[in-house]
Amino acid sequence: MCGIAGELRFDNKAPDAEVMARMLAKLARRGPDAEGQHRHGPARLGHRRLAIIDLSERSRQPMVDAATGTALVFNGTLYNYPELRAELIGRGHVFHSDGDTEVILRAWLEWGETCVERLHGMFAFAIWNRDTLFLARDRLGIKPLYYSETLGCFRFASTPQALLAAGGVDTGIDAVALHHLFTLHAVVPAPRTIYNGIRKLAPGTTLTVNARGELAHRSYWSLKAQRPAVAKTDAEWTEAIHESLRQAVRKRIEIADVKVGVLLSGGLDSSLLVALLAEQGVPDLMTFSVGFEDQPEERGNEFEYSDPVAAMYGTRHHKYLIPNSEVLRRLPEAVGQMSEPMFAQDAVAFYLLAEQVSRTVKVVQSGQGADEVFGGYFWYPRMAADTQGSALERFRRHYFDRDHDEFLEMVGPAFHGPDYTGELIAAHLAEPFADEFIDQVLRMDTTMLITDDPVKRVDNMTMAWGLEARVPFLDHQLVELAASMPPRLKLASEGKHVLKAIARGLVPDAVIDRKKGYFPMPALKFVRGDFLEFMQDILNSQACRERGLYQRAYVDTLLAAPERHHTRIQGSKLWHLALLEYWLQNNA
Repeated sequence: MCGIAGELRFDNKAPDAEVMARMLAKLARRGPDAEGQHRHGPARLGHRRLAIIDLSERSRQPMVDAATGTALVFNGTLYNYPELRAELIGRGHVFHSDGDTEVILRAWLEWGETCVERLHGMFAFAIWNRDTLFLARDRLGIKPLYYSETLGCFRFASTPQALLAAGGVDTGIDAVALHHLFTLHAVVPAPRTIYNGIRKLAPGTTLTVNARGELAHRSYWSLKAQRPAVAKTDAEWTEAIHESLRQAVRKRIEIADVKVGVLLSGGLDSSLLVALLAEQGVPDLMTFSVGFEDQPEERGNEFEYSDPVAAMYGTRHHKYLIPNSEVLRRLPEAVGQMSEPMFAQDAVAFYLLAEQVSRTVKVVQSGQGADEVFGGYFWYPRMAADTQGSALERFRRHYFDRDHDEFLEMVGPAFHGPDYTGELIAAHLAEPFADEFIDQVLRMDTTMLITDDPVKRVDNMTMAWGLEARVPFLDHQLVELAASMPPRLKLASEGKHVLKAIARGLVPDAVIDRKKGYFPMPALKFVRGDFLEFMQDILNSQACRERGLYQRAYVDTLLAAPERHHTRIQGSKLWHLALLEYWLQNNA
């Protein structure tokens, strides 16, 4: 896990070491262990290292092949690197390190851009080969990769903030991205971001940039959601998923030269990870939980569920109860670590939890992705039961935060336009190779929406403390298997039926049979008191008024009764507005 950055010039100017230093300074928290730069011709690569595999100096980056001059910067982890390393040695390659970084470098030298199809893990990397820059992102977009095209050069980095630090970026608001942001609860699908001048590489995609500044994208992976030619019984599906999940968990515990813990929320997904790790005999298993103050409408912690799991498996358990006063005091700091605006209340929760966890371990496993892959959210059965209208209409009624008419009431006239989000979602749902409507929905969630919602939040907030989060439920082989499974095995039992069947006997029944929970931070959902004053100050600030992003009548309506205005999936509309404005003020 690391932070990467780079610059390629097209104007005969030398890439500036000071510019790279500014970019790397913004990535320092992602890679606190070391820093490096490499310059060759019109290109300069930069790297901040978080040492997880091969802790020696031999795996420092940028890594350069002496024979060819090919240079690499890499963020992520390859879980199949030992096998690939052995294969490459068999093909005559000589290795000078023991980690996964050199495996990518030599895989590219052996197979070129198709090397990505052999990589199993989470990754974002860039390779400079004398006159060509090659970038790649993992299949599910677990690792981020942003880029900008400015006058005379192309730049890339792990965060938009690094690109902003380099200068020359168009920071005008992208009207299409703004529509997505407020419709899909802060999801802005690739390639867009909220800024006109910053784009991001789509999951499962490579990008080649030549010396003339010409860009060529290639998609190397897509997900099919169709039943296999040979039918399986329910028991066979359950065993196949169980075994695939075992393997995913095993890979993510074995491939590390440091201690690995588990973020234990008290829900089914993280509890099942603990059970599977214990099943494989992991010694001294460490678990971590966080909780917050209750509100009358909602509990602020799930310790009643996480404690029994920790006790059942004798883990070395750590739990943290954080008062609202501390949440409010640290809120600006957490927003400052958001690569893009994040509306979900658990972004702040993960930030505060990761701070504590990073004092004990450098790697954790986390349950992100299980709800999208296995149909765990309450809106999926509602969508399935709602058979009226088009696929878009069925999806919109149960998911969109705001319909298009409300969006037009919310934003200023400069940002009015067609229903960009409706057009995007309709196109994704209509893609081929999905048997049923719910197959279409879950595939879209897994390959697009999850990338810029829970996956991005977890990467941001853990890496802000130099903590690597691994997500077994997003192992691409497990995802492919689950996508081919009949939806009824996901939606039954109020969601995640197959996981509940696997967990029975491994996890306390109370955890399996409980109502689906969410990472609770009630103060950002039921807005009152000091939190309301905080949001009032942001939305009534001179900066907000001068920006002209929101129509004042809409803002005043929310401020007058903040607890009455929630989205279809129970997010605070007031928090959405305040968060974006505050993020923009911090990233001007």
